[in-house]
Amino acid sequence: MKRIQEACLAQTVHFQLKEDLSHQLAVKAVKEEVEQYKAKLDKSRVRYRIEEEKEMLDGSVVIKIKKQYQSYPCGNYLDTYEDQ
Repeated sequence: MKRIQEACLAQTVHFQLKEDLSHQLAVKAVKEEVEQYKAKLDKSRVRYRIEEEKEMLDGSVVIKIKKQYQSYPCGNYLDTYEDQ
């Protein structure tokens, strides 16, 4: 029998501009979407660490994130390098 002891996801999420909006409004909408995404993670109490958040030349945003998988413990996956 096997059991998962620790689990963590590493993801790269690209928040892309909506094509049906003006560029300025699309950039604003992307920034709001990123903040809503982070708030949703906080509200659902998902443990996470943003490794990198980068605004692209077109105004879209790419986030590299490590986050807790379902309700499994994360072990030291989410520790910062300073903590190790």
